[in-house]
Amino acid sequence: MARTTEGTTHGSAAEREQVLTRLRSIAGHLQGVERMVGEGAYCIDIVRQTMAIQRALDRVNAILLGDHLEHCATTAMQSGDEGARRRTIREILDVFEMSSKI
Repeated sequence: MARTTEGTTHGSAAEREQVLTRLRSIAGHLQGVERMVGEGAYCIDIVRQTMAIQRALDRVNAILLGDHLEHCATTAMQSGDEGARRRTIREILDVFEMSSKI
């Protein structure tokens, strides 16, 4: 379950900028793979490129998770709000559970 807070900015500005830069790079890389498929490039070359994209996305997820733990989760844990603490723990567990199903 995704949780957002209207008008609230989550995480650090530096991490967001780093993630945006990486996502733009991934988008360009994905366009290149799309072009390769359209041109009938060698299948293994395409697989190698898609695996590189997956690794890049894994790195984005690692940055986002680290930022979440550093800022959002730490704030929730230190707030004294038992509900926020439990929600935060559940969100993190849900992400790990989802990643094992992929």
